[in-house]
Amino acid sequence: MAPAERNVWQEVLAHLDAHGANLAIPPWLAEARLSPVDGGRMALVLPAASDPSQVDTALRSALQRALEQTVGRHVELDLHPAPSPAPEQGELFPAPRPSWPERFLRDDLPPLNPQYTFENFVTGPCNRMAHAAAMAISDLPGRAYNPLFIHASVGLGKSHLMQAICHKLIEARPDISLMYVSCEDFVNQFIAAIEKGQVEGFRYRFRYLDVLIIDDIHFLADKERTQEEFFHTFNTLYQSQKQVVLSSDSPPHEIPRIEERLVSRFKWGLVARIDRPSYETRVAIVRKKARLRGTDLPEDVVRYIASIIDTNNRELEGATIRVMGYASLSNREVTMDVAKEALRDLAAEPRRAITIQDITDAVLQRYNARLSDLQSKRRAQSVTLPRQVAMFLARRLTNRSLEEIGAFFGGRDHTTVLHAERKIQKETDRDPAFRGLVEAIERHVLRG
Repeated sequence: MAPAERNVWQEVLAHLDAHGANLAIPPWLAEARLSPVDGGRMALVLPAASDPSQVDTALRSALQRALEQTVGRHVELDLHPAPSPAPEQGELFPAPRPSWPERFLRDDLPPLNPQYTFENFVTGPCNRMAHAAAMAISDLPGRAYNPLFIHASVGLGKSHLMQAICHKLIEARPDISLMYVSCEDFVNQFIAAIEKGQVEGFRYRFRYLDVLIIDDIHFLADKERTQEEFFHTFNTLYQSQKQVVLSSDSPPHEIPRIEERLVSRFKWGLVARIDRPSYETRVAIVRKKARLRGTDLPEDVVRYIASIIDTNNRELEGATIRVMGYASLSNREVTMDVAKEALRDLAAEPRRAITIQDITDAVLQRYNARLSDLQSKRRAQSVTLPRQVAMFLARRLTNRSLEEIGAFFGGRDHTTVLHAERKIQKETDRDPAFRGLVEAIERHVLRG
C-alpha cells in the first residue's frame, strides 16, 4: 500500500475506534490495505489471515462512512482477498495469483499507447537528455529529477516519454499510485469538482499520489483559480518527495500568463528540451516504425523518407505508413520507385515558406466558407470546425507562435489555438474519413 493510502486507512481505523463502540471489529482489519480504483470506488484488500465473513453489513457500512468522512466524498468500498503467496518450490500446479493491483491502477489511468515504451523510443542528440532523465525517474521516482519538465514542439516525443514512464512504473511497481492526465483534463476535473461541491475529493485524488504526470501544462495559462489549486497540489507532492512530471510546448519562462511562483517551481528539477531529430535519428525512427509494423524497409527507402521529412517524428511515422500502405494496396514490393510515388506530394524541393493565409485559403475553398466568418466571433459548427482545422494546420505547417495564430483568427488567445489543435488531433485519430479530409487540405497547401 502506498504511503498516501496507508495514512488514509489509519485515519479510517481511528474514526472507527472513536465512533464504533458497538461494532465487532476483527483485529486483522488493521493489516488490510487500501487501494484506489477510480474516482468513486476504492478497494480494501484483506490480509491473508482474515475471515471476510466477519465484515458484516453493519461493519461494512461503518467502514464506508468512515472512509467518506476521511476523504470528503462519496466512495464505493469493495472488499477483495489478498493476493496468494508465491508457490512453494516443487508445486506443480500453483493457483493463479490475482492481479488486482495492476488492474486497479490501469482502471485509474487513461488508455496508454502500448507502443509508447522506452524500448520503442529512438534516442539521438535531439532527445538524449530527456530520455535519460525519464529513465532515471522511472527507477527512482521522487529522488532523481523532481520535477522533470520536458518541452518540445508537437510530434517530437513528449507524450511517448511520459507514457513510457507510466509503463515502466506499472510493470516494476504494480501497487504504485500514479496519475497521468492532460492539463486540459486536470482543469476540467477541477471545474467539475467545484460545481459539484467535491473539491476535497479532487484534492485527495491528486495530492495522495506517488507520481503525477501532466501533459501540456501550458494549458494552465489564464486559469487563475486552477493555477492556485495546482500550486498547492505541487507543493504537497514535492514536500512528500513524490514525483512530478510535466510537459509543454515551451520552456517554463516562455509560457505566457502563468504565475511566476509556478514558473519557478517548474525549474526546480530538470528542464529537458527535445529538438527536431537529425538525419541520422530520422533514419533510425523510420526503421523502427516500419519494424514495429512487421516490415524491414529497404535501406534506400528508409533514407529517402528520412531525407524528405525533416519536421517531426509523427510525420515520419505517417510517411512510413503511407509508403507501406501504398505498396500493399497496389500489390507491389516496397522499392524506391514506389516510395517516390507514394510521397511525390511531399518531395518537392525546396519547400516554400507556408503562411497562415495559404492555409486559410485552402480551408475556405474546401468548406465553402468566408474569411470574415473565421475571423468573427461566431460559434456555429459551420464556422468553428473550419476555423479549428485552419488553426491546427497553422500549428503544423508554419513556425508562427500561438499568439500570432490566434491574432490572425479574430484576436483569439493562445488557449483557443491549443484547444483547436488538441480537438482536431483527437478527431483525426478517431475518424479516418475526417483525417483524410484534413490531409487533403494539407496536401493542397503543400503543393501551393
